[in-house]
Amino acid sequence: MPQPFGLNSEHYAVVSAMITPAFFLTATSSLLVSSNGRLARVVDRMRVLIAELQPLASPEERTRLENKIAQHRLRAKIVLRALQMLYAAMSAFVGTSLAIAVDQFVGYRLDVLPTALAVLGVLLVLGASIQLGREARLSLATLNQDIERELEKDRVARNA
Repeated sequence: MPQPFGLNSEHYAVVSAMITPAFFLTATSSLLVSSNGRLARVVDRMRVLIAELQPLASPEERTRLENKIAQHRLRAKIVLRALQMLYAAMSAFVGTSLAIAVDQFVGYRLDVLPTALAVLGVLLVLGASIQLGREARLSLATLNQDIERELEKDRVARNA
């Protein structure tokens, strides 16, 4: 029986193959949303710290705030690097889907291009995940420093 609109099973296989990168796109999109939120929180915290830098602050307090701002700058750079990788990964996954379609139309002459784009996308997501892990460790280290500082202030106040 003839297929409607000239479609055959090969076309369905191509369409199915084109949909597969969508799963990678979904995962990458989730990471992008959460990473953008992380970057916004880091930037907001940095703005608060900058506002706290006042000429009246003691030199020790000013140095402490400057160090915290430097830590947040590093965190922001790391998250930004991860975001850049995730956007590149999204492009690679979209390129994978398009390359699969084009490959079918040109008689499978693109050789390994669709696969190479998919592998590139996965590697970029891996790199971004490693960067986000680094940023999370820095965030926890900053939190631990803040906790230790507050506990020390509390100990000094109780002993006074």
